[in-house]
Amino acid sequence: MPKLLLSTLIILTAAATPRWTTLQSGVKVRLRGISAVSDKVVWASGSNSTVLRSIDGGFAWQTFAVATDEVDFRDIDAIDENTVYVLSIGNGGASRIYKTTNAGVIWQLQYKNQDPRAFYDAMSFWDASHGMVIGDSIDGQFCIMTTTNGRDWNRVPVSALPRALENEGAFAASGSNVALFGKTHAWIATGGAAKSRVLHTADGGQTWRIAETPIKAGQSSGIFSIAFRDAQHGIVVGGDYKEEKAAVDNAAITINGGVTWTLVKGLSGYRSAVAYVPGTKWVVAVGPSGADFSEDDGQNWKPIAGPGFDTLSFIPSLRKDAAVAFGAGANGTMAKLEFGK
Repeated sequence: MPKLLLSTLIILTAAATPRWTTLQSGVKVRLRGISAVSDKVVWASGSNSTVLRSIDGGFAWQTFAVATDEVDFRDIDAIDENTVYVLSIGNGGASRIYKTTNAGVIWQLQYKNQDPRAFYDAMSFWDASHGMVIGDSIDGQFCIMTTTNGRDWNRVPVSALPRALENEGAFAASGSNVALFGKTHAWIATGGAAKSRVLHTADGGQTWRIAETPIKAGQSSGIFSIAFRDAQHGIVVGGDYKEEKAAVDNAAITINGGVTWTLVKGLSGYRSAVAYVPGTKWVVAVGPSGADFSEDDGQNWKPIAGPGFDTLSFIPSLRKDAAVAFGAGANGTMAKLEFGK
């Protein structure tokens, strides 16, 4: 076992129950995007063109004027302290991608959707130059874009993708519909159709396969979030956003890279975001009605005392004394989650 993983497990085995510390964001909008660079630097985004940054662990927040009109920033990805991408949602020109390389001093509009039927939902990045964006399907065709230079976005050819089901797409609830690992693996979670499925590429988006999951699906239900801790072990969570407290078929796990998925029980209700504690088998899932954690790759769950959130982001590496994440949600709600001794 790698030394880092062993030391991490020792810390977390002796850890106290995960605990939330409430933070004051200074805004009242719904925050559905969050990205933690470290336990000090955190970015968040939400409705009313809101983009926020903290450089002191969430105690004070700075706002940024990114768009000249009102858009809904549902996803934000901070690559480092200076490089950040933010995604707005909506049909046509409302779906956009902005980028800063100087910590928000200047924002560049990288992409503005021109298709009135297209609606982009979430994104994720392997590094500053390589990333992926998922949108809802159009006429039975998945709408996925990639960048290989951190500047230009190109749609994945339809011929490389399986057919989409009627109404199949990604829920823009937490910016976590896309999970990446290594330099070329990506998994995309879907919902809103007759079945909930997961698309997977092992070559950066050139070829794809798709697998069904046992997550209950429908117009307001399906998979809302996906996470992988390595190339084989992953988890999806979701449910029905209209039934926030219904704990029915809302989590599944894979041990073979997403080829097959196994239903697990125990989440307290609809969950919109899931994330692994870095370097461990520990998992945290959050939703508007609450949060849960698992110590065994999502097979068994315990509730976390405290409020609910729409989205969650762990800092990329563990502190020597704790794992740290940040959650955000409705009415500007913000909190820090810590697993400590």
